[in-house]
Amino acid sequence: MKVKLGDYVLMVQEREVLKKVDTSKYVSTENILADRNGVKFPANTIPLSKTITTYKKDDILISNIRPYFKKIWKAEFDGPKSNDVIAFRTKDSRLLQDYLYVVLQSDNFFNYVTNTAKGTKMPRGDKKAIINYEFELPNIQLQRKISHTILVLEKKIRLNNQINDNLDALLTNIFKKYMINDGFEKSNLTQIANYKNGLAMQKYRPNSNEESLPVLKIKELNQGNTDDSSDRCSANLDNSVIVNTGDIIFSWSGTLLVKNWTGDKAGLNQHLFKVTSNKYPAWFIYEWTKYHLLRFQAIAAGKATTMGHIKRSDLKSSLVYIPSQLFLAKMDSQLAPIYSQRLNLIKENQQLSKLKQTLLKKYF
Repeated sequence: MKVKLGDYVLMVQEREVLKKVDTSKYVSTENILADRNGVKFPANTIPLSKTITTYKKDDILISNIRPYFKKIWKAEFDGPKSNDVIAFRTKDSRLLQDYLYVVLQSDNFFNYVTNTAKGTKMPRGDKKAIINYEFELPNIQLQRKISHTILVLEKKIRLNNQINDNLDALLTNIFKKYMINDGFEKSNLTQIANYKNGLAMQKYRPNSNEESLPVLKIKELNQGNTDDSSDRCSANLDNSVIVNTGDIIFSWSGTLLVKNWTGDKAGLNQHLFKVTSNKYPAWFIYEWTKYHLLRFQAIAAGKATTMGHIKRSDLKSSLVYIPSQLFLAKMDSQLAPIYSQRLNLIKENQQLSKLKQTLLKKYF
């Protein structure tokens, strides 16, 4: 049975005095993450108004700015939110809140909101259009079955992410404990690794008869996949600008970050470095690059441009300590398994996310 969203769902508009809410749980369009990846607390900025809109546990929060980013989170507690984040709550017992959550996660819903949005530079979802969105409403038993299947996958992905965060912290702590040592040989980042810049991929579009790849740009690196990328490049490029799951990528312009790529095979766009080494272990070059990230971010923030960046000379001026081969081998036996476990979890989550998207497309 096809039904309209507005007949079964409320867009909650509750407010509370700012002093009475826990601002550490504030959800904005900035800290709710793209591509259905939940929320990162705390938010960078908190409003200074006397009152603020709020959400309740189990409300479904969706950023109403640039809906094509697919920012959605099912609240795990009560808290305050931005006016540009919509809280959805079922008002009819025939619609389960969990089922509403998976409906609103679907590409079908986000495409509808995007297509009916108002504005061009920073489009906003049209609330009048949103309440007219139509979806299939099965019986309660089928709603439970569908939502349970999706939520089990999400729970496993969240657990893997938590384990990975802990492993990443452990890796960094051990690295800093043993590798930041004045007694070791001094070097710099360009001496331990190759920082290969990507290409302006608009110049390498695929021919009609050749295989193509999605383009990895800063936006895709932030969200962790290229699922929404409309840009394609030729697959017949040098391997140095082709990235695969687990590769170390360093965004040196705009949003500076160092991370292992979590998406599929892709072509590396400009403003991104693929970091490799034929001499040192992957964990070694990953941690040393990440070690200098805060300094790189400060350098980029000081640029008199709209998009801060660093230069290759900044890599050359970044101090690195090189231990003896014997000591490095000892640390590799300890740190390589941790790094490898992280990559395995990244790959597992990639497969789980694909399965989740397949099921969402199947049901909606």
